[in-house]
Amino acid sequence: MSKMFWRGAALLGGVMVFGTLPALVHADPTTPSKFEATKYPPQKAVYHFNFAEPAQWQEGARRVANHLKTLEKNGDLARSRIVVVVNGNELHALARANRAVFPEVYPALEALTRQGVAVRICGNAANRRGYKPEEFYDLTTVVPAAVTELARLQEEGYAYLHLELADPLTREQLKARHPELEM
Repeated sequence: MSKMFWRGAALLGGVMVFGTLPALVHADPTTPSKFEATKYPPQKAVYHFNFAEPAQWQEGARRVANHLKTLEKNGDLARSRIVVVVNGNELHALARANRAVFPEVYPALEALTRQGVAVRICGNAANRRGYKPEEFYDLTTVVPAAVTELARLQEEGYAYLHLELADPLTREQLKARHPELEM
């Protein structure tokens, strides 16, 4: 190979090594992280809700609302498409007959759908729990099966998002567990 090739390769290798060197030189456990104000393009995402408790609908809805807020602030919410597919026990909270037990659900559902979120309920899961399609809120759509709906949306390019719900641990709670921490 020519000398020109090897000089170019050496120059490129030097740029690659020395280009990352400042990050390596300054890195240590006391160096703070940085915030990257990413600008997000329009997104197509499908959330899969399959929760153990009906009341967990609220936490799932809050997470979707956070997604929307981020897209509104740092992205393209107007051209984004978000879908929630429900097939767990949270579907009880979406049944009109259960409004007295879950009064906060409809306003949250309304807020999401007003921002363009589509909520789809698994017909199989609803039937298995004793519901007919017409027993759910008007802002939802019952589909034949969650799994086929999820597959269809992924075929259309939607990113699949499955939430794991856990109670958040605050800094104060962590400090109480570990008094040796300095916060």
